[in-house]
Amino acid sequence: MLRRVDLRGKHLTKDQYQRELPRATLDVAAAMVAIEPILDRVKNGTEADLISLGEQFDGIRPPSIRVPQAALDEALALLDPEIRTALEVSAERIRKVHSAQRRGEHKVTVVDGGVVTEKWIPVDRVGLYVPGGRAVYPSSVLMNVIPAQIAEVPSIAVASPPQVENGGLPHPTILAACALLGITEVYAIGGAQAVALFAYGMEGVAAKCDLVTGPGNIYVAAAKRALRGIIGIDSEAGPTEIAVLADKSAFAADVATDLISQAEHDVIAAAVLVTDSAELIDAVQLELEERVASTRHSDRIRTALTGIQSAAVLVDSIAQGLDVVNAYAAEHLEIQTVNAAVDAQSIRNAGAVFIGRFSPVSLGDYSAGSNHVLPTGGCACHSSGLSVQSFLRGLHFIEYAEGAFTDISATVITLANAEDLPAHGEAISARFESR
Repeated sequence: MLRRVDLRGKHLTKDQYQRELPRATLDVAAAMVAIEPILDRVKNGTEADLISLGEQFDGIRPPSIRVPQAALDEALALLDPEIRTALEVSAERIRKVHSAQRRGEHKVTVVDGGVVTEKWIPVDRVGLYVPGGRAVYPSSVLMNVIPAQIAEVPSIAVASPPQVENGGLPHPTILAACALLGITEVYAIGGAQAVALFAYGMEGVAAKCDLVTGPGNIYVAAAKRALRGIIGIDSEAGPTEIAVLADKSAFAADVATDLISQAEHDVIAAAVLVTDSAELIDAVQLELEERVASTRHSDRIRTALTGIQSAAVLVDSIAQGLDVVNAYAAEHLEIQTVNAAVDAQSIRNAGAVFIGRFSPVSLGDYSAGSNHVLPTGGCACHSSGLSVQSFLRGLHFIEYAEGAFTDISATVITLANAEDLPAHGEAISARFESR
């Protein structure tokens, strides 16, 4: 089912390995052209325009864009107790992990009388996007909201698409998850129009946000790219992806089910196995054939696993495999080797790393305590997953007394003149004139 890529005997550079493992392509540039009228309509429109966009793209006119508090309360009251408990347990673990990400104030005495203090300040307002397409993601509510709350963001809004089955409101489990976390500002709006509403704000509907986070489809990614600068963004999330680095000690059924679990998201999801065992590849292929045929979203999964973005990669050794997965920089990387904990220490590029047989990606998707909003498309080479830090800004506060200023003044004037910016130096020397 997976195409086979044989890298044995090849010692390639990072970019050469990347070319051997292509990803599904997303034409975000074309999507940006398609969403231009939507962005303009939201920027210059009214709530009636937002409601019409809901009808156009989601098949229903929401009764209002703002979800009434009564609907949030009702969704929580009617939530299946088992689901509520699962959300509460997961939320507790997410809070525990993310609470450790808090940053304190750091004061540095550069010289006597010269102090630079770094403070971490939360953004004033965030818009959190929760998808509502092929699947329902109350877990994404937890992953977005909890870090923002720990960062002490004073104003938090959530948007999720209106649904025909729910009378134009977002899915009730998403509403219940918001209510469970104390979020009262929720909007029934999806896609590019949701990002635009958060970016521009709309009088009488929603205030402008400073930052927008959360995964979404290609049009959400396009809107983030188009509006970046007007708002801050976490990333342009692409199709989900999993890479599994495994040796002959791995269980074929474990590897196969983990690949299937991420292929379940989308027909362009990527599933990559990297191993030094040809026997493991054969065993995994047999497991995939049997298990894909019997799982619920069989057609979607088979399309993803047989796509160009998915592969079984044969390498000479786990050492070469580590080079391959570091080059690929997967959103989710599993290490299923006999020395998994040691091998994981060599990982530099991944959204999140799952070590050993009992740390599958599905655990991180829900209840490990880690965040599942992660960089995709190789962006893990330079970007991190969503965290408390995503909602904070580091500000420097500089305070120099007269003596410390006097001691360094000649240095500043020299550098200003060296850069042919004499007015910078004059701003220093003027302080001596007024003594």
